[in-house]
Amino acid sequence: MTRIRFREPSIIPGFRLTFGFTILYLFLIVIVPIVGLYMKTFELDWPSFWRILTGSRFQAALKLSFGASLLAALFNVVIGLLIAWVIVRYRFFARRLVDAIIDLPFALPTAVAGIALTALYVPQGWIGRLFSPYGITIAYTPLGIWIALVFIGLPFVVRTVQPVLEDFNAEVEEAAATLGASRLTTIVRVILPALLPAILTGFSLAFARAVGEYGSVIFIAGNIPRQTEILPLLIVFRLEERDYAAASAIAAIMLTVSFLILLLVNLIQSWSNRRFGNV
Repeated sequence: MTRIRFREPSIIPGFRLTFGFTILYLFLIVIVPIVGLYMKTFELDWPSFWRILTGSRFQAALKLSFGASLLAALFNVVIGLLIAWVIVRYRFFARRLVDAIIDLPFALPTAVAGIALTALYVPQGWIGRLFSPYGITIAYTPLGIWIALVFIGLPFVVRTVQPVLEDFNAEVEEAAATLGASRLTTIVRVILPALLPAILTGFSLAFARAVGEYGSVIFIAGNIPRQTEILPLLIVFRLEERDYAAASAIAAIMLTVSFLILLLVNLIQSWSNRRFGNV
């Protein structure tokens, strides 16, 4: 006897239509520009591409952009985790104000942030003058670039970790304490494994934002070739010279390196989800 199987209703009405629209949207907004970028790069012959890749100016900008972005993202992981912990676990005066200030880099135009940071950290600025007597210069140095990247990346870590902390069951901590675990052991063996996927997500978001940042960096960087010049600025210079193929080549290299780094982070995140998902 043949059994008649009825198709289960879809959770989302019009799944085929919405799925088709999603694929079309991603194709037009993401895939087509990326393919066009690589196709424009292929207009260069191999010697020209290799000259760009091995050029001292490009190499210096590549190291500065990815090095400063990596250090800023790692710093934001530590500070962002502490800030999220304080906001979630403690009740204090002006807590809501502090919580709102975290989102300020999201709302503030990047150029405005760059001008404000430059005004603060130049030798005559409110903060810069505190370091000038010791011969420490912040603005127009890689240190200034790092500070700008920390500023724009911090909210990504805080807002990624915060909801996970809010949903974390405090009874697990109490159980660990009951079993004789010290506070440090509870943090390392109980809390951090549960937060690891969120921490990795916040890190990847902060890193990706920092690598492509332009507006808040160009003012405080000083844009000195081979010293404080970032890759996005180098791309802008090539566009102003109407050398679109060279600009596309730099952007393609930048995109490829960023993708490989984010892919590695996602693989680690998938492993952590499988390893600590049940913590």
